[in-house]
Amino acid sequence: MKRILLLSLSLILLLCLPVFAQDKPDPATQAKPAATADKAAAPSEADQAAALQKATQNPVASLISVPVQNNSNFNIGPYNRTQDVLNIQPVIPARISENWNLITRIIQPIVWQPYPNQNTGGEYGLGDMNPTFFLSPAKPGKLIWGVGPAFIIPTATSDITGQGQFSLGPSVVVLTQPGHWTIGALANNVWSVAGKSGRAPVNQFLIQYFLNYNLKKGYYITLQPIITANWMASPSNVWTVPFGGGIGRIMKLGFQPVNLSAQFYGNAVTPAGGSPWSMRLQIAFLFPKFTKEQEKMMMEQKLKQLEQEQQQGAPPKK
Repeated sequence: MKRILLLSLSLILLLCLPVFAQDKPDPATQAKPAATADKAAAPSEADQAAALQKATQNPVASLISVPVQNNSNFNIGPYNRTQDVLNIQPVIPARISENWNLITRIIQPIVWQPYPNQNTGGEYGLGDMNPTFFLSPAKPGKLIWGVGPAFIIPTATSDITGQGQFSLGPSVVVLTQPGHWTIGALANNVWSVAGKSGRAPVNQFLIQYFLNYNLKKGYYITLQPIITANWMASPSNVWTVPFGGGIGRIMKLGFQPVNLSAQFYGNAVTPAGGSPWSMRLQIAFLFPKFTKEQEKMMMEQKLKQLEQEQQQGAPPKK
């Protein structure tokens, strides 16, 4: 619990850091006429933040990212214990033709699963890997979409951190991004087709709707609850329905763009012994694509900024 609180405080502090401060104007560049500007000009920090806000909220964007997401599920079972799931989930887009992109999204959980009927002990290890592949238009219109297969691969290192079944099924994502908003949903259903004998068959549904409103300086408000249904469970234990949300920010740690978010959810419906509330903390490392000319100009701007900071911090000459 102490580790979770420290992670929460650290992330909240990072969200509040003014890292996306505007560059100070350079007198040398101010002296140049506006006619010297060209289309290859490097995007400003504010423009980068706004573009990354939209891209990170689009599951099929042409943006390489590596989210590391920690999910803490509290008060599980009769002893009110905490399950912890750390998801490492890289997103890798690839242009496969002039009109189509293939987006590969992989989720590899690292799970701490407490024993449900004991007040101490549990299992720590890998969970089942969940890769999804989306085929999406390279030049989408107002409605952005992607379709493809979802898989669950039994990579778990313990019987209680995974299902022990190879499962697959269809997945779809649909969204739109009018103005400051991103509105959409991602859904899939998978069925087990092979696996260990004696393990329960899998037939499960997932839908995550997302509603984001983008603010200034890279901040955004987000609702991203994940609703699940286990069709193999008894009628009273099928659904998990959370509600809640949180806040995030696109910023930089040094030269590295990142997406930080903190979210809290309560479960209006949950299976017997399930968690009544949870916390989701995430840092995503972002790798946007720029032209060579833009990269060169961005580096020149950053070098000028560093030179100005050094000059301001230098002691006065005697």
